[in-house]
Amino acid sequence: MAERIALVAHDKKKDDLIKFAQNHESILKKYELIATGTTGRKLNENTNLEVIRMASGPLGGDQQIGAQITDNLLKAVIFLRDPLTAQPHEPDVSALLRVCDVHNVPLATNLATADMILESLKNE
Repeated sequence: MAERIALVAHDKKKDDLIKFAQNHESILKKYELIATGTTGRKLNENTNLEVIRMASGPLGGDQQIGAQITDNLLKAVIFLRDPLTAQPHEPDVSALLRVCDVHNVPLATNLATADMILESLKNE
């Protein structure tokens, strides 16, 4: 299994993902990180992590991440979604959830589950 983690966030959750990444830099820095375009840019600007940027969500970045799941390149996906006010241009978690389930890759959609995934990676 690859040593890569994907980070995705809906617009209203990007600040939460940045804080999450800042709080978990010691774990995340051990992995190659990828993210959709805007999320990746914000993470690069606001953390000490190096994040490889895919296309923006509306331009297919989530599908690029899905392809990496299929190719067994991802250890985990953290997709902080906004369940109440997500905009039509934002990526849909359902396709990523499906491909993660097919390939047995953990996917977190909220901070509590994201914490649990990273906690489990501490011992590797």
